[in-house]
Amino acid sequence: MTRIRDVVQQALASGYLTLEAENQLRRLLTTRYDLEDFNAFMTLQEAAMNGKVKQESREQCRFA
Repeated sequence: MTRIRDVVQQALASGYLTLEAENQLRRLLTTRYDLEDFNAFMTLQEAAMNGKVKQESREQCRFA
């Protein structure tokens, strides 16, 4: 099973969070997860706020 930290690691490495990954994170966040996954998610949030990771969903809204 995919973990939150795996999805986050991929987004951080590529600098891009796809719609598919965003939806996967939503699903994973509704299940039980550990502190490491929580911290990974918070790292992703910070990276997105600082512009280090772009979100496909935000780009679609901007161009719509």
